[in-house]
Amino acid sequence: MSPYKRKTPEEILYSIYRLRRGRLKIIIGSVSGSGKTYHMLEEGKLLQQQGIDVVISAVSTMQRAETVQQLVNLERVPSLHWIKDGKEQKDLPVDVLLQRNPEVLLVDSLAHRNREGARFETRLEDIRYLMDHGISVITTINVYELAGMAEIIQQKTGICAEETVPLNTLELADEVRLIDVSPETILKRIEEGVLGGETPPALTRRGNLGVLRELSLRLVAEGVNDSLERHREEQGLIGPSGATERILVSTQYHWNGSLYVRRGQQIAKRLNGELIVVTFVLTKRQLTKDQQSFKRAITKLAQRVDARFEELSLPSLRLLPAILVRYAIRNNVTRIVMGHSKKSRWQEKWQGSIANRVLRKSRNIDVFLMADRAEQEGERILPIKPGSKGKEEPFHRLTSQEMEQKIERIHRGTFKVYIGAAPGVGKTYKMLQEGNLLLTKGIDVVIGLLETHGRKETQRQIGGLTLIPRARIQYQSSQLEEMDTDSIIARHPEVVLVDELAHTNVPGSVTKKRYEDVMRLLDNGISVITTVNVQHLESLNDAVAQLTGVRVRETVPDAVLKMAGEVELIDVTPQMLQERMREGKIYATEKVNQALESFFKIGNLIALRELALREIADDVDERLEAWDREPSLRGPWSRREVIFVCVDLGPRAERLIRRGFRIAHRLKAEWYVHYVHCGGNHTPEEQKRLESLRHLTERLGGKMEVALAGSSAVVHQQLLNRMNEVHTTQLIIGHSRRPLWRSLFKESFVHYLLRHARHMDMLIVADFDPEAAEAVK
Repeated sequence: MSPYKRKTPEEILYSIYRLRRGRLKIIIGSVSGSGKTYHMLEEGKLLQQQGIDVVISAVSTMQRAETVQQLVNLERVPSLHWIKDGKEQKDLPVDVLLQRNPEVLLVDSLAHRNREGARFETRLEDIRYLMDHGISVITTINVYELAGMAEIIQQKTGICAEETVPLNTLELADEVRLIDVSPETILKRIEEGVLGGETPPALTRRGNLGVLRELSLRLVAEGVNDSLERHREEQGLIGPSGATERILVSTQYHWNGSLYVRRGQQIAKRLNGELIVVTFVLTKRQLTKDQQSFKRAITKLAQRVDARFEELSLPSLRLLPAILVRYAIRNNVTRIVMGHSKKSRWQEKWQGSIANRVLRKSRNIDVFLMADRAEQEGERILPIKPGSKGKEEPFHRLTSQEMEQKIERIHRGTFKVYIGAAPGVGKTYKMLQEGNLLLTKGIDVVIGLLETHGRKETQRQIGGLTLIPRARIQYQSSQLEEMDTDSIIARHPEVVLVDELAHTNVPGSVTKKRYEDVMRLLDNGISVITTVNVQHLESLNDAVAQLTGVRVRETVPDAVLKMAGEVELIDVTPQMLQERMREGKIYATEKVNQALESFFKIGNLIALRELALREIADDVDERLEAWDREPSLRGPWSRREVIFVCVDLGPRAERLIRRGFRIAHRLKAEWYVHYVHCGGNHTPEEQKRLESLRHLTERLGGKMEVALAGSSAVVHQQLLNRMNEVHTTQLIIGHSRRPLWRSLFKESFVHYLLRHARHMDMLIVADFDPEAAEAVK
């Protein structure tokens, strides 16, 4: 909307209504006992400390000691008690609350249904009424109490909610915050009797708890994505944000059209992305009977796979690449899936190629060219039965190697990671809180390394925990401090708390990175609880740089996160995080304005939050697949994949390696990184660059192959031979940077592969160019 456009009377009235109306914040959890009420009361106490008038009513503590403690100093407005099926129910005293007129009301159980004869049938209506009278509300709900989610959850877990609210209730909220808790933590709480009462059997199954957790993460991530897209529109930003995948399938009304849609669906499902299907019809040409039949089939298929379908008119076939790319940019597409016709080199030069023209025009969008296996194998997609997990024979005698591996696993400490979207979300606070809780249970817990950054609330959480003194290391003319891993091993506590997992140690330390110190502690039988931010994950380095414009230098291999027995997300809304920043609770006062104008901009925080939610949802899904239970939400991948990444020594090689790892990991595929060197020996600079790429590949769990070629003329053939040797199904390469005129005289690698590697899929990864979208505005 233009800032100079005069508002209508209706718009002015609505703006005034919004000013007077109370705010709504919903705290959502995967299951009862995840800590929603505790965090709601904690937020209420923080608001009270800021001088805001806060009351509570109809709050259920279930007599949990930690939650009851949070009630201290909060004013309670007595709720209306009644009995339903032998259980006590609590209704809100709406008239009393209106008379009391607090600024903020804390109330549990958003899905609650009121007694017969009450002014309103549901608590949701009570809350909306109070908000219309200027009272802000913070409330709680479980994911299975949202209609729409409830049906999916009942189908997958058998868990059925007594009462639900419409799914769009979350859209009414000014803020939605997720309380993420691992299944292991919930099961521990049930075992210790912390949750009180009798827990339904379906909620005691780890697999069910995993499904509920993943659905919660993905639901909140979708809401965050909506707010991110609105923010980007307001800022005039066009193109993909980089936080989520959106797959566009370009197909045609032809016998193989449905194959493109199905392949796009497989990719979107495995990458947890949205799917769009588009077809093109020449404006002056009527569809034949066959095309009409194929159109009906593709339309039905698109509905069945939950894809958005659009038919676009095409004035001329030569305009197809330009229209396709423009459509992709406007719809924030991250990947175009399409086929490519079989042409000789001279046909391509004379007639042109749609795939080549799409590649030339697309920026910031990956292009996935589907394999044509019809010639060699008679089909394009090779479905196979997913391999069944080999079950261990109980009477099998262990070999000495198997025995050593099992003893090592038994001896090794347990590993838990608290992860957040940004500094200041409360990871260290939560880690210390858990450490003190373990201490009260008689477990020997110490602090190995703590960074409070001067935050008073964090310092207060140290409580009775013992701090292990840091080691002093001489570096140049200064003495610097690092975690004293040797002293911790000598002290040998049961649990050690270690802050900032991605930290790089001072040169001269025993290990280069803090996560390597953590591995030493685990190997010595010491359990570790640690903290890290999502932007420090190695494979997300490019995505974070695209989202925020900041290249993070300290990273942790993804494998370290996968090693953790538990990973919990500390979710905080961008509004809360910015408020903490302004109050000086994250950085020193003199740094606040600079941070709010750079890394802590609202757009960055929204995008990082979505990235964190989706990453942990994927991690939960991986764990569901690893457990012996029904398939994960994404379902099994139906092809045996081998990923082959081609790199040179240019600046985008890291981006290709990280992309190859993430795809291989999600597809459970083998992956190779291959570099071919032409000419004589490497220069020192080339050798250093090669070692850097090898190190990155190995950090991500891969292996880099280096081959020599006598001349550049044989490089293409040599690479193709190696791809065929390892039975490559998907090739990952970068966009060609050559100008168009060069391809007229010398064939590029991409053009060569389009003709000679038609039996494998090709993902051509785009370079990120923040200025690329300007041309389509």
